[in-house]
Amino acid sequence: MSFERNIIITGGAGFIGSHVVRLFVEKYPQYHIINLDKLTYAGNLANLKDIEDRPNYTFIKADICDFETVKRVISENGVDGIIHLAAESHVDRSITDPFVFAKTNVLGTLTLLQAAREYWEPQGWEGKRFYHISTDEVYGALELTRPEGDPDGNECGGGPYGEDFFTEENKYQPHSPYSAAKASSDHFVRAYYDTYGMPTIVTNCSNNYGPYQFPEKLIPLFINNIRNRKPLPVYGRGENVRDWLYVEDHARAIDLIFHEGKVAQTYNIGGFNEWKNIDLIKVLIRTTDKLLGRPEGSDDDLITFVTDRKGHDLRYAIDSTKLKTELGWEPSLQFEEGIEKTVRWYLDNQDWLDNVTSGDYQNYYSKMYDSR
Repeated sequence: MSFERNIIITGGAGFIGSHVVRLFVEKYPQYHIINLDKLTYAGNLANLKDIEDRPNYTFIKADICDFETVKRVISENGVDGIIHLAAESHVDRSITDPFVFAKTNVLGTLTLLQAAREYWEPQGWEGKRFYHISTDEVYGALELTRPEGDPDGNECGGGPYGEDFFTEENKYQPHSPYSAAKASSDHFVRAYYDTYGMPTIVTNCSNNYGPYQFPEKLIPLFINNIRNRKPLPVYGRGENVRDWLYVEDHARAIDLIFHEGKVAQTYNIGGFNEWKNIDLIKVLIRTTDKLLGRPEGSDDDLITFVTDRKGHDLRYAIDSTKLKTELGWEPSLQFEEGIEKTVRWYLDNQDWLDNVTSGDYQNYYSKMYDSR
C-alpha cells in the first residue's frame, strides 16, 4: 500500500505523543504514521488501543539512540517527515540521574538528525521536514512581579502574575538537567539547518494536561490521590506559577505547524493560562470532589507542603502571539472546562490509571514486543 507521506512520530506511546499519533492517523488516512518508541516507563501502548489496527499505522519498538536501527527504519519506510517528541521529561528524575537525560534528549536527537540527513540529503531537501518539540523550561524563569495575581492582566499589562512572557526571542537559560538537555537538543536541530540546510522547525510548549498523562505528573497524580484520600505533596508553599495547555490543543498546533510552519522558525505554544500551583491544586480538589459526589472542601486537608525542589523555577509564561498571528492557532478550551474534562476522564478510566500505577502496562507491552 502506497501512501502520500511516511512520517515518524517518536515517543508516540507517551502522553503528548499518543495524542499526536491519534490525530494524524485519524485525520490523514493517506499518510503512513510510524510510531517509534522505546517503551520506557512513560510509554504505554494502551494509550493507542483505539487506532492500533488502522492500516496507516505502524508501531516500531526502538531506541532513538540506536543509529543503525533509526537509519534503517527511515530508509525502509521512505520517511519524509519526522515529528520528534521522544524525551526524558520529568525534572525530578533529571536531578537524580542527569546522564539518562543527556543521552536520550541530546544524543537521541542527534541520532535522528544524522540518520535523516544521510537519507534525505542525497535526494534533496524538497518535501522533507524535521519537527522538534521542546519546552518552555529552556528559557529559564520569569519574575513573579504580581505575587497575588491580577486575574484580568490589566494592572500593568502582561499576564496575571507578571508583565513578561517568554517569546521566541528569549535567550536560553536552563536551570535543571532536564531543561539543559532539551536546550542542547534544540541547538543541534537549529545547527542542522544552518550547516546542512535540513528543513527544521522547533516549538517550545508550556505545561500540558489531559488524558493519558503518566501519573507521576502533578495533575493525574493529584486526581488519583484525591480519589484515594492520599496526601497531596506541594513543593514549598505552592507559589510557583505555570502556564497550562490542554494536550489536544497542543496536538492541533503540532499538526498545523508541521504542515504550514516556516522552515528554520521557532514557534511558542502556550495557553495564556497561568496558575499558581496551590490555586491549581484547589481547583483540582474542588472539581474531583464534585465529580465524586463529596462535599466541597472535604479533601482540602490532603494538601501537604514538602521541601521545595532544587532549582525550582518560579514562573513560566509563554507568548503564543507569533503562532496565532502567522498560522491562526489559539487554545480551544478554557482552563476550568479542560480541568473538568480531564478529571472526568481519569475517574472514568480507573482501570487505565490502576494499570499504570501498578506497572502492569509495562510488563505486558514490553514483553510482547521484546519477543518479536
